[in-house]
Amino acid sequence: MTGTSTALLTDHYELTMVAAALADGAADRRCVFETFARRLPDGRRYGIVGGTARAIEAISRFTFGDEELAELASRDVVDRRTLDWLANYRFTGDVDGYAEGELYFPGSPLFTVRGTFAETVVLETLVLSILNHDSAIMSAAARMVSAANGRPIIEMGGRRTHEAAAVSSARAAYLAGFATTSNLEAGRTYGIPTAGTCAHAFTLLHDSEHAAFTAQVSALGVDTTLLVDTYDITPGIRTAIEVAGPELGAIRIDSGDVGVLARQARVQLDELGARNTQIVVSGDLDEYAIAALRAEPVDAYGVGTSLVTGSGSPTAGMVYKLVEVDGRPVAKRSSHKESRAGHKAALRRHKPTGTALEEVVHVVASGEPDVGPHDRRLVVPLMRGGQPAAGAATLEESRQRVREGLVSLPWEGLKLSHGEPAIPTVYA
Repeated sequence: MTGTSTALLTDHYELTMVAAALADGAADRRCVFETFARRLPDGRRYGIVGGTARAIEAISRFTFGDEELAELASRDVVDRRTLDWLANYRFTGDVDGYAEGELYFPGSPLFTVRGTFAETVVLETLVLSILNHDSAIMSAAARMVSAANGRPIIEMGGRRTHEAAAVSSARAAYLAGFATTSNLEAGRTYGIPTAGTCAHAFTLLHDSEHAAFTAQVSALGVDTTLLVDTYDITPGIRTAIEVAGPELGAIRIDSGDVGVLARQARVQLDELGARNTQIVVSGDLDEYAIAALRAEPVDAYGVGTSLVTGSGSPTAGMVYKLVEVDGRPVAKRSSHKESRAGHKAALRRHKPTGTALEEVVHVVASGEPDVGPHDRRLVVPLMRGGQPAAGAATLEESRQRVREGLVSLPWEGLKLSHGEPAIPTVYA
């Protein structure tokens, strides 16, 4: 977020508003911007908040350096007064919102930014680009994890998206419950466990499948995973066990009807004495394909394209709207794009068993609704005075939050079929 990259993390129209507000004296009016989704992606029953930690880090480091200012000046994007203001920009306000990994529903006040108009409006593109992407990936990944029903999933979508998005996608997938990623940069940056095996190219490099498997086992040991479907899967499995022995860690099937092939492979492996050799399947899997494979002898899944594209919903559809000016509630009334006025917070009501009942969203100035013994406040401090709030969650804590949230859903909320949000949003 330093150097020339920061100029790309705001939008021309945001700087236009800053310039106009500086000119008419409105730039310092105290404002509240709220990030929320008007609706969930079609057919989805819940969303998972992703990218909160990345957004807070990005805001705390968001500045305009000399290169960015020179670029803006050369293009006459803004006037000299605005350039001087941008040169000294540091966010000094407060941010509240849902913790990363929390469930969300339509209208949930996910990320509320408070400060002057100028310092808050300039963050819109930055905030939405991170939260929309990571929340979309986490929401799709959580559905896949639920469909896998305890079997591990490897994230392997780095070749199917932008190189920077690949890293944040791997992080989001891990938070949602994926076991590992093949993306080494994600491993380096976030400490996520990495895993991988050889591709078809390695087999094709060698004069025979036997030679390829021998080289891989010699280098990596018998606990490796051998890709057995480069040519004919049945002789491929036979060769794999001949080379590695019955203690081979796993085979991977990457093409064809993987359910049928996994069933046949399990029988063949057992007959060859490789009863503990696991079967990993990959190849254009999504949550529906994973659910369809639940009855098959599959031990792990590899997911790429569907994960990094949000499994058909590549954005969470979140918006960043002004809801309060100098303590006065304001709201947009445009048809089909209405917003609700006022700085809001939320709590989630639960049955004594822990099952979620409803999301209660309320205006802070009007006071908090009665909080029952099984209710939980959802909005937490994220930044104070432009600095990250203390007690930021670790990756493992966010992973646990996702698990607890999914367990709290009514049973129908985990269905993959189209349906209404798992719990209703109620405005107090």
